[in-house]
Amino acid sequence: MKIVLCCAGGFSTTMLMESMKGVIKKSAKLKEDDFKFAAIPVDILESEVEDCDVVVVGPQIAHKLDYIKSIIDPHEIPYVVVDKETYGKMDGATVLKKVLIERKKADMKKNK
Repeated sequence: MKIVLCCAGGFSTTMLMESMKGVIKKSAKLKEDDFKFAAIPVDILESEVEDCDVVVVGPQIAHKLDYIKSIIDPHEIPYVVVDKETYGKMDGATVLKKVLIERKKADMKKNK
């Protein structure tokens, strides 16, 4: 699963990405090899949608959601907008859970 994390510059999402990787590493059910991550500035999202399974949007760029959706919707890529509190805590477990739920919902929608 390729997860692309977007923020203004890609720096704070790198910290969140590391937190998510730590959750996967400690998990008995999830395997590190099943996940690929990219932490990027939103401005280069178009170049990262190839093989992307879920986009994670930092709260500081939530106002750019229309722009983000214009890029990911044609590819039917689900997204998660992280709330400020979860983002501030760099709570990788909560974000990863939301990512997995959105991917599952998208898969179920495709299989209808």
